[in-house]
Amino acid sequence: MPTQLPLVVYAPAQNHPPVRRRVCDLPAEERPLYRLHHVGSSALTTTELLALILGTADAPGLAAELLAHFGSLHQLARTSKGQLLKVRGIGEAQAGRLAAMLELSRRLQTPPADKRPRITTPADGANLLLPRMCHLAQEELWVILLDTRNRVIKIAELYKGSLNTSVVRTGEIFRTAIELAAAAIIVAHNHPSGDPAPSPEDIRVTRQIVQAGKLLDIEVLDHLIIATQGFNSLKERGLGFD
Repeated sequence: MPTQLPLVVYAPAQNHPPVRRRVCDLPAEERPLYRLHHVGSSALTTTELLALILGTADAPGLAAELLAHFGSLHQLARTSKGQLLKVRGIGEAQAGRLAAMLELSRRLQTPPADKRPRITTPADGANLLLPRMCHLAQEELWVILLDTRNRVIKIAELYKGSLNTSVVRTGEIFRTAIELAAAAIIVAHNHPSGDPAPSPEDIRVTRQIVQAGKLLDIEVLDHLIIATQGFNSLKERGLGFD
């Protein structure tokens, strides 16, 4: 009678996630906080600065993975909280720190309240909005409210979602302008695709807003399209302002 061999069961190999580089793995002089104190923030790489924001034990590796996963700091700025939380090691605290850091960087681009900028060219308006709008994840419509000397009174954020004539209500666009006695407005919206070229719907919406402004005696100075590749002035191109 043949001898039976014992049954051997082989368990499938498990794929463990790679171990991230931790702060304690680095020589003291290469740790981000040490370098911040000794060489200054401008000498730190984006990965090192991001690691300091994250503040976790595995922050050096996590920061490198975040930049690799999303492609760049600019893409990371457009990432939603939900997408961040899908990354291993990113919890509510880390997602909150990243959101706060990015929002502070946007606010630093806005002039102080006691220094009201004056808009004299489309580029003036675009420069005011580009840092705040070009990385938005979805389409939004904002309005710059101006006084009789074209100084900024307020920047109002009005709509989120695709811009079209069936959604945009001209009454909502001019309500804040009437409340604050604005003499003129500049309308702006972003293209998350990165391309600032106007669509036929953008032109139709512009024409609708311009006509409403004439009825209310509030001049629509321009409609700007903001994107990562730059901006477009529909007024300069004569689109919707006929």
